[in-house]
Amino acid sequence: MSEWGDTDMADSSDSRAAAELLKAFSHPTRLAILQELLEGPKCVTDMEELLPARQANISQHLAVLRHSHLVDYAQDGSLRCYYLSRPQLVQDMLALVGRDDPVMKRTPAEIQADKDRLAKAKARGEVTSTKTSARRKKVPS
Repeated sequence: MSEWGDTDMADSSDSRAAAELLKAFSHPTRLAILQELLEGPKCVTDMEELLPARQANISQHLAVLRHSHLVDYAQDGSLRCYYLSRPQLVQDMLALVGRDDPVMKRTPAEIQADKDRLAKAKARGEVTSTKTSARRKKVPS
């Protein structure tokens, strides 16, 4: 199972680590860098030509991505060429944020029905924690 495969984030250190990882994805320039690196390794000078940002700014964003272990680099003379160190994670996250899922609206009655089902499941011992997320079916509006 993957590092984040368990949906129970009860351990605060796991929650903090997940939040830090998600922060690395939370800037348009970093997303653009990750998208470019999906196509293959690039040096900072290559990225400067492809992105609407200066070298110093790109380097700052790359430092954030390196700290999150999403990218790494190899030294090529005086150039640093960056590559994805977790390509599948980056590909999956970019695909996820690019989805156009519908927004679900729920009525108070639907919410109460879910709470009642959860309470009954807990009483039967089927659910041990409210922190474990369950997939919800889309309710037509």
